Amino acid sequence: MNLSKKWLLDFVDLDVCDKKFADEMTLSGSKVEAFEVEGEELKNIITGRIDSLTRHPDSDHMWVCSVNIGKDENIQIVTGAQNLKEGDVVPVAMDDSYIHAGQHIVKGKLRGVESNGMLCSLGELGLTVHDFPYAIEDGIFVLGDDCDKTLGIDIRESIGLNDTVTEFEITSNRPDCLSIIGLAREASATFGVPFKKHEPSVKGSGGDVNDHLSVDILNPERCYRYCGAVVQNVRVKPSPRWMRERLRACGVRPINNIVDITNYVMLEYGQPMHAFDLRFLEGNSVIVRTAKNGEKITTLDGIDRELTEEMLVIADKNKPVAVAGVMGGEYSGIMDDTNTIVFESACFNGPTTRITAKKLGMRTEASGRYEKELDPESCLPALMRALELVEQLDAGDVVSGIIDCDKSVKKDRTLPFDPQWVNDFIGIDVSAEEQKKILESIDFKVENGVISVPSFRNDIEHQADVSEEIARFYGYQNIPNRKLGGVANAKHTPEQNMEQLVSRTLLGCGLSEIATFSFISPKHYDKIRLPKDDPRRSGVVISNPLGEDTSVMRTTVIPSMLDVLSRNYNNRNAAASLFEVSNEYIWNSAEKLPDENVKVTLGMYGEGCDFFSLKAVIEELLYVTGVCGYDFVAVTDDPTFHPGRTAAIMLGDVQIGYLGEIHPAVLGNYEIGVKAYVGQVDFASLIKYGNLKRVYKPLPRFPASNRDLAFVCDIDVPVMTLEKAISAAVGNILESITLFDVYVGSQIPENMKSVAFSIKMRAADRTLTDDEADSAMKRAIDALAEMGIKLRS
Repeated sequence: MNLSKKWLLDFVDLDVCDKKFADEMTLSGSKVEAFEVEGEELKNIITGRIDSLTRHPDSDHMWVCSVNIGKDENIQIVTGAQNLKEGDVVPVAMDDSYIHAGQHIVKGKLRGVESNGMLCSLGELGLTVHDFPYAIEDGIFVLGDDCDKTLGIDIRESIGLNDTVTEFEITSNRPDCLSIIGLAREASATFGVPFKKHEPSVKGSGGDVNDHLSVDILNPERCYRYCGAVVQNVRVKPSPRWMRERLRACGVRPINNIVDITNYVMLEYGQPMHAFDLRFLEGNSVIVRTAKNGEKITTLDGIDRELTEEMLVIADKNKPVAVAGVMGGEYSGIMDDTNTIVFESACFNGPTTRITAKKLGMRTEASGRYEKELDPESCLPALMRALELVEQLDAGDVVSGIIDCDKSVKKDRTLPFDPQWVNDFIGIDVSAEEQKKILESIDFKVENGVISVPSFRNDIEHQADVSEEIARFYGYQNIPNRKLGGVANAKHTPEQNMEQLVSRTLLGCGLSEIATFSFISPKHYDKIRLPKDDPRRSGVVISNPLGEDTSVMRTTVIPSMLDVLSRNYNNRNAAASLFEVSNEYIWNSAEKLPDENVKVTLGMYGEGCDFFSLKAVIEELLYVTGVCGYDFVAVTDDPTFHPGRTAAIMLGDVQIGYLGEIHPAVLGNYEIGVKAYVGQVDFASLIKYGNLKRVYKPLPRFPASNRDLAFVCDIDVPVMTLEKAISAAVGNILESITLFDVYVGSQIPENMKSVAFSIKMRAADRTLTDDEADSAMKRAIDALAEMGIKLRS
């Protein structure tokens, strides 16, 4: 909302600088985005009178002008304009001046003749013919009688291009501030000056409005009030300069006196208005009703629009003539030959107006106001103001009387006046008298311990709302600091603690964290070679996707991880090690929301990355989170992974994750030209099976006994199988078991491998004897022998 300072001064007497006005209004709750002074870019441009015009000696279209600028001597300026005559008063850009868009003007010579400046057109002042309708668009601006023609004064002062425009950001709960009066009321309370309320007065020219117009509201739940008046003998002409100035300052283009009056009242009162040409209202009737399905209307912008039955229209006996609260019809506007008009001031239901505007794709200034739920009580004063302006501008003859069809529900809103509650709630100490003064300054009434809320403040519903009004005019900056009344006892949940631990651990392992979208394209399931009957292909389909590439909720994070690996590879990143803690969305039925299973997904490629690199990171993660007793089991039937380089992470009979090398065909689908590895751990399993409790163990008092054993086993036997058997056989004196060699070669039978372990044993209460250590090793050898695994000789 743009506020003209000149317009504001009609309602409040303020003597503060623009900066202070902006700061104080912002502090009191009316946020100022910016302010600017009109024509501030124009420098050293003054008024001057053409005393003589002579032809340029070396040009058939240029003139040499002697210009009187109110000083002892005239100045000479050369111009090519053809619309000038002696005696014209024009804008003169002097030597070293600046015109619109920052163009610098200096004296010089035009075809050998000295020119000490430039005569300005409207465009060179940043104006258009809408601002001065009598001016010539492509010629020099000749000042009319509505301008100050005193010679030598600043052109901005002469033509009224010196208003200060303040831009406010108005929140949706304060439609009353979408008006000059509303902001003036706020300024009055902010600066403690009286608010000068204007009561419109209309004389009328006789007759009875009911003889010319009838109004009927068929849908009172969508149209709360409709006020109408008739003006005869309309005299369409330009508006006076003061009105054009104010409209321009508020960002509205002046058109003619009738249209400008409706816009002027909308800005002043915040109440949209419309003017109909009575000759196009068949039966001289206004009927507010819902449209019929398939009914059509051509709006003022010349577009044919098809209406539906939930849209509200203004109609005559036979057809809709306007879309209620949005835009008038093609023949509802004011034309040069219009003789009799109907002024409309109505209040429509906000949601209905918004839905209609959105469906028709035509959000207008009027609909933007109506959708915020305007005050029905402002309809009549706004209409009276429009009629007053008609008489003031001699724009027509007002027929006596007004039609007021009021279907609004009158309900007084009251709240208890409890100053102590307000003080306790805000943390201030303001007297009851001061609180009452603040509320009355913004049109609240306080009597007998009861606050009466004005009709235009539909945002006031509770005592807390009243407290806010007092706080903002008391001054937020004046509210003393105090401690919170309660004690915050917030802490992380176990899930949050686990997620932070996972992130810290993987970051410590050298991986980078990524975040990907939860929605993907179903084509990704083909790229990772999911079978056609795989249940993961049945996911949640998004009803309004951003595009086909983001049309389903993912049931596996693998495509997202491969996408990021592919992007890194194709951007010539030599290596990447990544992880993500994110959701997979598993569809159960159409009646329930999908299960959101959290997964820790890892991916890597590049030099030094292989299956065992990924396995080591996962083992570190499981160690840090306290998951024990797991095993890696070979998997050969997952089409996404290499059949010989994939494993499931098993905890008994429960699979808690997997890891492996991506299948070459899948790598080709993602245009990854090197081997890539992906693993995943179920986050819920980390919570369920993990143990974050750490128990202190003192340093050992007794020495350890170390033994090395090498076994020959089938090449497909997992090393962890051997480790588990050794651990069980050695018992509780086992401190650690470390794999230090795997050998396959000529000294080992075909399809066999040699696996060597370093075994450390220690007792907490004594030094182990050689017999105890040897006995433990014998138990380990015997246990493996029962599995067909022999000690290497």
